[in-house]
Amino acid sequence: MKYVDGSVGSEEHERERSGRSVADAASLLIRMEQVPFSRWHRNARLVMGSATFFDAFNALSLAFALPTLIRLWHISPQQSGLLISASYVGQLAGALFFSALAEKVGRIRGTTAAIAIMSIMSFGCALAGNFRVLLACRLVQGIGVGGEMPVAATYINELSRAHGRGRFFLLYEMIFPLGLLATGQAGAWLVPAFGWKFIFLLGGIPGLLITFLVARLPESPRWLISKGRLSEAEAIVEQIEASTERRVSVAATSPAASTASLTQRGSWNELLSKMYRGRTLIVWTLWACAYFIANSLNNWMPSLYNSVYHLNLRQSLHAASMTNVAQVAVLLVCAFSIDRIGRRNWTVAAFILGGGMLAFLGLMSEQKVWGVMILGTLGYGIIGSINAVLYLYTPEIYPTRMRAIGTGLATSWLRIASALGPWLVGLIVDAKGIHSVFLMFAGVSVVGAFAATCMVETSDRRLEEIAP
Repeated sequence: MKYVDGSVGSEEHERERSGRSVADAASLLIRMEQVPFSRWHRNARLVMGSATFFDAFNALSLAFALPTLIRLWHISPQQSGLLISASYVGQLAGALFFSALAEKVGRIRGTTAAIAIMSIMSFGCALAGNFRVLLACRLVQGIGVGGEMPVAATYINELSRAHGRGRFFLLYEMIFPLGLLATGQAGAWLVPAFGWKFIFLLGGIPGLLITFLVARLPESPRWLISKGRLSEAEAIVEQIEASTERRVSVAATSPAASTASLTQRGSWNELLSKMYRGRTLIVWTLWACAYFIANSLNNWMPSLYNSVYHLNLRQSLHAASMTNVAQVAVLLVCAFSIDRIGRRNWTVAAFILGGGMLAFLGLMSEQKVWGVMILGTLGYGIIGSINAVLYLYTPEIYPTRMRAIGTGLATSWLRIASALGPWLVGLIVDAKGIHSVFLMFAGVSVVGAFAATCMVETSDRRLEEIAP
């Protein structure tokens, strides 16, 4: 009888301790919501944004070295497609590996390791002396490039308050197209002047410094809470609170109901459970469609301007770099309107409008280079904004226990589409001509628009409310 009583007492004590942990976790989440965006948030966004900037730089650097390498190494269109696709194969592996790693060891450690690989292999690309070595270096570098973005997006999302999260996140996400823009401008001016190796060196040197800065960032309090490390989470929440004296009122009971699930363990299988299956399949489709179009255009346009429309090297690189200018401009509008318009409405409209421009290019009886520059650039800029919205939206629809896993697996579909897209473009250009390429992009846009109508709207909702 004493044994039974003791067992019952132990169980009651465990339930009481668990109840206190849930209450403490709920309190920490409320305290995070009560602190408006401050210099603490901005500093974290700036440092992580710097890593994302060089992620974009390294992802696109090959596109601006490739026109020179095609002539220097006598690379065929099929080899060009393989060289572009190799990076995305590595990115697929990196997205899966580092998102799983981030669930185990934390968002900061996962991101730091990915940035280190990305930066070191940029030097490897610069030292490559032939096609095979460069192919291998881009494959390995892709592992770091693919691992950084989903984990960094998860981290920034987990620092954000419900109100204004879209603007806060997209102002961070704008750094990615700014990195693409910087790559375009640097490539257009520096590659003709200093050679193709310089673009890779420019991506590797600052990346090592960014690796150190990211390693010093505080861990995500939400991840710490999910691991039961409440004292560490509280210490970071106290840093956030100390950064500003301002507070905003929030409902004290809203997150408590779902806080108990924070300590549950997530798995790959839960992504396809009854609760999350629909969300998962829709977001996979969106990632595949948006990046099939955007990354195919991004990687091929410099070479297409040069080989199909017969612009010289400098003109080709400048014309291609304008796509990233358009993306930054559209994304700036998106950042300040996404919380009012909503994630779903923006995505549907962007697929329809951007895809329509590409369809018009495909249907033109005679393509002029200026028409391609205008409609292709605007079409890319609009569809490119979807990419940023998906980095905002995907971490929102999953709970903390599997947020990095869900985001990483979703981004793996962009890698698959990005690996397939450039290869298909190379084949279709040779076999059917450039008209067919633009019509293919328009068809993919229709699929993306239809899938976007099924998105869950997440604007101004707490993460714990969206995904229990």
